[in-house]
Amino acid sequence: MEGFLWIGLANVLDPINVAAIFAGALIGMFVGAMPGLSATMAIALLLPLTYSFRPETGLAMLASLYLAAMYGGSISAILLRTPGTPAAAATVMDGHPMARKGQAGKALGLSLTASLIGGLLSSVALLTVAPALGRVVLNFGPVEIFAVAVLGITIIGTLSQGSTIMGLFSGALGLLLATVGMDPTTGTPRFTFGILDLFSGINFTVALIGLFSIPQAVRLIVEGNRGSGERVSNIGDRMLPTGREFVQLLPNSIRSGFIGVVTGLIPGTGGDTASWFAYNEAKRFAKNKAEFGTGTPAGVVAPEAANNAVVGGALIPTIALGIPGSSSTAVLLGGLMVHGILPGPSLMTDYGDVTYTLLWAVLLANVALFAVGILFTRACVAVTRIPNRVVGPVIVVLSVIGAYAINNSMFDIGLMIAFGMLGLAFDAFKIPTPPLVIGLILGPILDTTLQQSMLIGQNNWMIFLQNPISATLLAIALLSALQATPLFGWLGRSMKRATAGKQVTTGGTE
Repeated sequence: MEGFLWIGLANVLDPINVAAIFAGALIGMFVGAMPGLSATMAIALLLPLTYSFRPETGLAMLASLYLAAMYGGSISAILLRTPGTPAAAATVMDGHPMARKGQAGKALGLSLTASLIGGLLSSVALLTVAPALGRVVLNFGPVEIFAVAVLGITIIGTLSQGSTIMGLFSGALGLLLATVGMDPTTGTPRFTFGILDLFSGINFTVALIGLFSIPQAVRLIVEGNRGSGERVSNIGDRMLPTGREFVQLLPNSIRSGFIGVVTGLIPGTGGDTASWFAYNEAKRFAKNKAEFGTGTPAGVVAPEAANNAVVGGALIPTIALGIPGSSSTAVLLGGLMVHGILPGPSLMTDYGDVTYTLLWAVLLANVALFAVGILFTRACVAVTRIPNRVVGPVIVVLSVIGAYAINNSMFDIGLMIAFGMLGLAFDAFKIPTPPLVIGLILGPILDTTLQQSMLIGQNNWMIFLQNPISATLLAIALLSALQATPLFGWLGRSMKRATAGKQVTTGGTE
């Protein structure tokens, strides 16, 4: 694997890949600055463009876009009091008050600097932890990989926002949709209903574009500019912090960066969770807690360092185990599938050159983001002035073009619209979308490894329990699923009430 490490470094320093990283940073920053749009949707829209690139070039560009969109979300959060991405919600608390005081440039500079520190921390963690995990899974076979995939789908389902049952339903639907097409072992068509376009299965990229882009476009068109808050239309002060200010914000940035990395390691969480966690910790460590919410720099630094650090943390289980750490990394895995690379524990060995290029690209993307941020943040302010009812139709047009460009097929446009309607239905019934995406990704892995495992075990299901690794992983998956069910929660509360009642009775007797 050490050889792949240096091959990846050489690849990422290729001028074409460097240009792709800087282009991704610029696009991601503009997209992130648009209120209501997300890094996940930006990656989904850009996926079709990577068809014409080499795998390492396309993935480097997507990773850079992912990082830059995280920072871009703070631009509208600070200037408009409207988070550009969900991860920037905590930045509003102190970022917008700073802008109202005439310190918009300082707030954006603090956000950019903190994003760099958090991103560099997560990149170092990614380069050290992911290869170590990769060595552990070198001996994984179909039985163990099946158990890892089961663990992935249960964790994503149970950690989804809202109803746990709805989350598990969404993941199960994704698994069902992943079986559409030819059986990988027998070659028998499944759920194709005689439609030749479905014989190769549901195109993952088309599904992603529909699920994430169409619902967001409809929301922007319907809502218009309601709730956009008071706008700060210009930046007149200095952006970058002074040396003294940098030293003062460093401990907060490092602490928040570590919070982001750890939060990103937990599949199903994201930048929004890490941002609020880091914001609360910054407030707890602050000498004057009353300053938070009134425009204190620490309130901007903490969430921005955390949400960028989440990127590297979420990529660790994504690359080492094939378990997406967030919805954005789930879509990033789609970038691998676009280039014929099947995600999973063997990713770092079978496609080591591409994988290590991606690891180094995340590190370089942080530097590119800082450089692009200094040069173009003031220009990005113009993006925040575009009306939502203009952005929405543009997203629809880009979605149609992207879906058609994949296979030059009108069927793909119809499929994309169908998934868009499914996404709207999910929003209406409060059903989380990320588990469905995870199901679409992990479905083929589950399908193939299950059949391989049954062949190894001669159709004996006990093969999964006889293997200690798979048995342990399946037990963790079962506990993860049970812990989040309403029945488990009810039993836990009942036991607490019974214990409390017994203690009261005992105390009264004495």
